[in-house]
Amino acid sequence: MPRTTPPAVPAPLAPGALEDLHRTVLEWYATSARDLPWREPGCSPWGVLVSEVMLQQTPVARVLPRWREWLERWPTPAALAAEPPGEAVRAWDRLGYPRRALRLHAAAVAITAEHGGEVPEDHDALLALPGVGAYTAAAVAAFAFRRRHAVVDTNVRRVHARAVTGAAEPAPALTSAETRLAVALLPEDPETAARWSVGVMELGALVCTARAPRCPACPLLDRCAWVVAGRPAHTGPARRAQRWAGTDRQVRGRLLAVLRAADGPVGAADLDAAWTSDAVQRARCLDGLVADGLVEPLPDGTFALPRS
Repeated sequence: MPRTTPPAVPAPLAPGALEDLHRTVLEWYATSARDLPWREPGCSPWGVLVSEVMLQQTPVARVLPRWREWLERWPTPAALAAEPPGEAVRAWDRLGYPRRALRLHAAAVAITAEHGGEVPEDHDALLALPGVGAYTAAAVAAFAFRRRHAVVDTNVRRVHARAVTGAAEPAPALTSAETRLAVALLPEDPETAARWSVGVMELGALVCTARAPRCPACPLLDRCAWVVAGRPAHTGPARRAQRWAGTDRQVRGRLLAVLRAADGPVGAADLDAAWTSDAVQRARCLDGLVADGLVEPLPDGTFALPRS
């Protein structure tokens, strides 16, 4: 039967090999990493948190202008918490998955009310914030506060799968074996661990990419288990490209665009004009936006971005 998941975690690397792996990636990162504002020493923990939420399923090039605008308008959690959640949705613009804007607003409210307006350093406290999951809590703890936590995103999983386990691709979803491997590979020193995590992430984003890995440019080329094995093909299920045109996501985006552009509530006719090809789909998407808290229906039959 074809294997559909990467192999189990291999035996731990010998100390010398693990140290060499760390040194190689860290040296590559020091000279090849992108210059991103949320990586600068002066970036606040709030700036790091905002970047991590925005970067979920969204390319860096699209995030950069929104992140700068967001931090200029709301440089602290308290500044965002003082505004209606609809303003967060409006400022989110076309980043996609706009519920992330509501989650950031809810997190800002909690940080302001429960942590004196300062993003908490403790991992458990981060995890308790509204909308903050395991990945985001670990990323903020590591990148903002230099705490020792395994930060495992898709790029990290792909580098680990190829360089260490010899698989062409990671599993479709994060497995406990992948988490154990990430923890086993983490340097002991917290500062080094944080740089290692972002270094592996950057390697996956720039070199060890999903569709066309740039193996000749990879610092791990001579020790990559996948390359040494002859670059075996992926044997798991094919990853399907997400269609956009005509989907509910596109319709929801069109409806939200009308509301973001308006100075106040908009009538049903304005929303109807945003998507005329399928009234049933449009109504379903509007109902979904209301259920998700992204749109507020008003007593007079108009609609607005959430106000409370």
